[in-house]
Amino acid sequence: MWMDSLSLNHFRKRLAHVEALPQLVILGLLCGLFTSLIIIAFRYAITLPLEHTLPDGDPENFEQLASHWRLLLPIGGAMVIATLLSMVNYEHARVGVPHVLERLGYHQGQLPLMNAVVQFVAGTLTIVSGQSAGREGPAVHMGAASGSLMGQWLKLPNNSIRMLVGCGTAAAISASFDTPMAGVIFAMEVVMMEYSVIGFIPVTIASVTAALVMQLLIGNETVLHVPTLDLVTLSEIPFVLLLGIILGLLSLLFNRTVLFTVKQIRLPLFARITLAGIITGVVALLYPQIMGLGYDSVSSILEGSYGLQLLIGLVIAKLFVTAIAVGLGMPIGLIGPTLFVGAAAGACLGILGSMFAHIPVSEIGFYAMLGMGAMMAAVLQAPLAALIAVLELTNNSNVIFPAMVAIVTASLTCRHFFPDGSVFQAVLVARGLDWRRAPMDQILERASVTSEMRENYCQHPAEISSYDALTILENNVDWIMVGDPHRPQQLLSCADLKLFLDQHNGNQKPEQINLLAIPGVRKDLAAVHLNATLKEALQVLDNNNIDAAYITDQSNTPLGILMREDIMRFFTERHEL
Repeated sequence: MWMDSLSLNHFRKRLAHVEALPQLVILGLLCGLFTSLIIIAFRYAITLPLEHTLPDGDPENFEQLASHWRLLLPIGGAMVIATLLSMVNYEHARVGVPHVLERLGYHQGQLPLMNAVVQFVAGTLTIVSGQSAGREGPAVHMGAASGSLMGQWLKLPNNSIRMLVGCGTAAAISASFDTPMAGVIFAMEVVMMEYSVIGFIPVTIASVTAALVMQLLIGNETVLHVPTLDLVTLSEIPFVLLLGIILGLLSLLFNRTVLFTVKQIRLPLFARITLAGIITGVVALLYPQIMGLGYDSVSSILEGSYGLQLLIGLVIAKLFVTAIAVGLGMPIGLIGPTLFVGAAAGACLGILGSMFAHIPVSEIGFYAMLGMGAMMAAVLQAPLAALIAVLELTNNSNVIFPAMVAIVTASLTCRHFFPDGSVFQAVLVARGLDWRRAPMDQILERASVTSEMRENYCQHPAEISSYDALTILENNVDWIMVGDPHRPQQLLSCADLKLFLDQHNGNQKPEQINLLAIPGVRKDLAAVHLNATLKEALQVLDNNNIDAAYITDQSNTPLGILMREDIMRFFTERHEL
């Protein structure tokens, strides 16, 4: 008996339930380990070529390249990326966070392997070729795919695969920035779009595991070099509010530029990607800092190394180049570029503020730090994730209060003029895909059909003898699945069969009974796979206009029955908690 409780089948059955916390913790641990190894491979795929090609062996030193290389490298890289994406099937060329949201919304988190492979290669090429890119978007896709593919390989129910997508997302952000808490919040705020205690624990386990593996294998690397900064006086708070409003408007401009590009530039894929490379190369002639990840430039901004004129140019260049590239379909991440634009814009405001202030004020880097969080929060509509990211990146608790002021103000400003949600969600809407999920759907996606299915039934062909009918009633089952063993037609209540036999007692009792013909309420049936969520089962019932389904495995063998009333009862109980 105890060996059966350790079997994979028992593990799957437990995961069908909402409260399968021990099993989800194990999966979160494995997902964090698996994802961190993929992110390490992705990081080395980027840094090793750049260390051998860029000046001084610095993987971010695009600024020291000759001007003709700053022009040709992004264009040539874009043409290679465009060729790669043109060679694969259109469905396999869909990558990034919007793809993850689409698969969660329409395919229960089942991410294909081929898309993840394309994302790995294309994401590497974008950064190596100096596109204005972040590695977090590709990392999120690959982390989500790691969790999803692990769940598919283990043949887990779909409700747990959705959770594994969140675990992989958190692990990817954690491994990319060494920010485990921001990874958790980003996964729940941007990708899963829900908070729950049951979801929080395995996602946290995955995020912490990924951070631990990264530190063990690579060391405690610092993405950004942030000086110790603090708010000098509370009289600066009105200026922090102004910073939040301006950053919110810049985020609005970013999101609008992405949407405008998506909707208005209708070119073939090869032409669009190549155009993005041309724009990047031309702008990089004047502002080479926009090339690649740009973390070295963000560190310089935080240290106050750039002048006002250069900062203004970088804000404009980075914002438009990145937004247009995203709109044209370049497979890049957004978090890094938003941090870059936010830091440059915040530093601009810090310089201007210090010019007109008649009292000692905070350093320029402090405002750059606030700008980073405000821009990220407003573009992604993820204020809590941005706040935690700033806190973990700076390792400075003194930034919490002013960062909250700037982040909330920026998020509200952008949201007021851009009610479409995050830029990822707006891109999905532009593609004709609705990312929104009703509260009922969110609850029903948390459990598999096997958690609520009934097993008090028997199966029998339509023709049955009176003796067999009495035997069925003696076995105290409630339902009879009538029809072919692998394709039952209808569901008959045993109470109706008993009533029929009671009405035909004695000599009047027929020798043969047709279960499809006797008086009674029969329910038509449709098949639902055992890995489906309750939401999927309800969709099957609605599509067929029926109230009952039978749960089946790969061999199409019925395992149980599920009623509409079972689904509604589950929703009511969970909704009231």
